[in-house]
Amino acid sequence: MQPEYQKELRTILDAALAAVAPDGALARHVRVQDDHLLVSDRKYALGSRRLLVVGAGKGAAPMAAALEILLGKRITQGQIIVKEGHGLPLKHIRIVEASHPMPDERGEHATHEMLRMAHSAQKDDLVICLVTGGASALTPALAEGITLADMRRTTELLLKCSATIHEVNAVRKHLSVYTGGRLAAAAAPAPMVALLVSDVVGDNLDVIGSGPTVPDASTFAQCLEITERFGIRDQLPQPVLQRLTDGAAGVIAETPKADDPIFAQVQTELIATNKQALEAAAKVAKTLGYAPRILTTSLSGDSRTRALELTEQACQAADTLKSGDAPLCLLFGGETTLNVRGTGMGGRNQEMAVVAAGRLRGRKGIAAVFADTDGTDGPTDAAGGFASGSTLDAAAKLGLDPQPYLDNNDCYNFLDKCGHLLVTGPTLTNVTGVGIFLVHPQ
Repeated sequence: MQPEYQKELRTILDAALAAVAPDGALARHVRVQDDHLLVSDRKYALGSRRLLVVGAGKGAAPMAAALEILLGKRITQGQIIVKEGHGLPLKHIRIVEASHPMPDERGEHATHEMLRMAHSAQKDDLVICLVTGGASALTPALAEGITLADMRRTTELLLKCSATIHEVNAVRKHLSVYTGGRLAAAAAPAPMVALLVSDVVGDNLDVIGSGPTVPDASTFAQCLEITERFGIRDQLPQPVLQRLTDGAAGVIAETPKADDPIFAQVQTELIATNKQALEAAAKVAKTLGYAPRILTTSLSGDSRTRALELTEQACQAADTLKSGDAPLCLLFGGETTLNVRGTGMGGRNQEMAVVAAGRLRGRKGIAAVFADTDGTDGPTDAAGGFASGSTLDAAAKLGLDPQPYLDNNDCYNFLDKCGHLLVTGPTLTNVTGVGIFLVHPQ
């Protein structure tokens, strides 16, 4: 890949990430004026009322830091849970680091502490909840009879069978006493403000962080159907299967639904999305001389299939360009699903990069990057990977054949050896994946 292409791809990607930085997003939606907290179009008198802050997610720390700048000592009590290595030094809000994507005891204990805080809220208090991507796994407060090992096993089964985040979170919510609207129930009748950074395709409020503050649209019966459709019902831990079965039969109460009065006092604001990231990327691409096009903000489906389709679209676009035409910047966002069959290292974006590289071999003037906006693609320290017509040429010089790496889901090591691995470190945000194609006249 030509160095200038990789540099431009990073410049455009960095603009996308900056636009959805949680601290900046919170500052754009929340302010203090005349002893009132203003959240979008609603106003809360501060005075001497107690302010309680709870929340979780990979980007919750910068949100909390921005909230401390606004409210400082007014914060009575606060605690958030973040992924290991994603914390920041705070003065008034306690940070607990826990495991992600597999939940652990630290997250479980801290979530129960936040529930106790919510239960302590009185009608004149104000509860502020911060939610970003990763919150579901970081808040494993489980229903009676469900152990952390049960939740881990269930999560592992769902992730390995390529269930979507909507499906994974639907099941998680029905094993929890925190998510699926139950945090709002715990805090009622105190008013609550929930500030969300969306990491799900479609920005469904009840799926982001498994929806701790909003009505839950999913049901026990739907959860059972999900496990049956993926063929994992008989592999579920017995307590999990029993709870889902009892819930579907009406023995256990459903999660709170839209007609529940507990939500009358809850204000939920979506403050950062994939669309905002792509729009910011498009603006920067234009300043670099590209004609930007946003293809979609809701990419989903099989990772390899979508990679081929998008790359083919980029090739077709290149074939329509004439000498002297402005180059194109094709942008897309969303979250595909990766069918894991091997034992190697990688993630959906790394696989998409290797598949795209295969389609681009021999083509000049097209370069791409595929990235997870949180900086972590799969269980690796890479955000994703670059692809161009020269990727497989570089691999061939090293004697590398991409197919065995694809077969073993080991695209991390393939891209690393080729010099096309994208490593950003933790970005402290998460609005699903972002992809960029730079397309020049052939």
